[in-house]
Amino acid sequence: MPALPPSTLRPTPGRAPLALCGGAFQPPTQTDITLIRAGLRAASQLIVVITAAHQPPSPRHPLSWGERADLIQAALEPAERHRIRYLPLRDAPTAEALRRALLTGLERLAGPAARPVRVAWPGPADPWLACLPPEPYVQAGPQAPEPTGPLVDTLFNTDSVTRALNTLAPQLPPAVLAGLRDWAGRSDLYTRLREEWRVLRNGRQAWASAPYAPVFVTVDSVLRCARQVLLVRRAKAPGQGLLALPGGFLEQRDTLLQSALRELREETCLDLSDAEMQSALKSVAVFDAPDRSQRGRTITHAHYFDLGERPLPAVRGDDDAAEALWMPVAQLCAAEDQFFDDHFQILDHFLGLLRD
Repeated sequence: MPALPPSTLRPTPGRAPLALCGGAFQPPTQTDITLIRAGLRAASQLIVVITAAHQPPSPRHPLSWGERADLIQAALEPAERHRIRYLPLRDAPTAEALRRALLTGLERLAGPAARPVRVAWPGPADPWLACLPPEPYVQAGPQAPEPTGPLVDTLFNTDSVTRALNTLAPQLPPAVLAGLRDWAGRSDLYTRLREEWRVLRNGRQAWASAPYAPVFVTVDSVLRCARQVLLVRRAKAPGQGLLALPGGFLEQRDTLLQSALRELREETCLDLSDAEMQSALKSVAVFDAPDRSQRGRTITHAHYFDLGERPLPAVRGDDDAAEALWMPVAQLCAAEDQFFDDHFQILDHFLGLLRD
């Protein structure tokens, strides 16, 4: 995104130079446009943060950040559009990583001295918004909006996209409704996401009678060799066709390491001994963000192995993997939006992919 020229940051009478608001906008609703217009009233220029950026299409995140920005632009008047810049913000595993990403993005768009007015709804701040100093602050309205999760459920819980969009019409600007109709009709993506949503729904229903909400424990493996990383392509929903780390659920009688090695071999047919793998184990990290998996509360233990500069072991996709492949570390960032759940973030944790 281009930086805001310094001349554009001069306030018009009654307005601050710069304001900031944001959200998921999956999809942008009438309420979202009200928030954005509150920011435009508060300042001469507005930065709109679009969260959960660089994610692959999924039932939780059906639209890319660019598609969401386009829908926002379509819902605004021409005189409003040129006063907005968009800041895509990745999900981050820690509050500190989120704060660094947000401040880096703000500096890139508006310069190091920018101190934008925050524009938000009343109530608890979103995690990204809480990274900023609390003042200055403008409320977008007297009452916080309802969460948009049920809106996405309505989009997929149907056999007719026309019926779903008609149901959603009162909540969406006409331009957003038209854009969604075009999005759902121009490829098989909508059909694929609808089926994936049903798989996830059925999984949640299977646990609905449990006395407590389930917490799943999984293992994943980051295996590096000769500046490449071993990945799989998922064979089943959720995330069918996406890149992922070899891994799976913890077995009842396994240790975490035993489960990690078992899943690694089952999905990639890697033929290395336990002794070789244990000597290559460099570290283990826990990833426990509450929303990291669409299947429900899932805590994974990621094991990082480094085989050094030896020749790449032969691999072949099996079990839940349609394919096993070695990918050069230098190519991982270009494939960020093809990774399942937070697996790119796990790779970044061990390999420092976004360090620069």
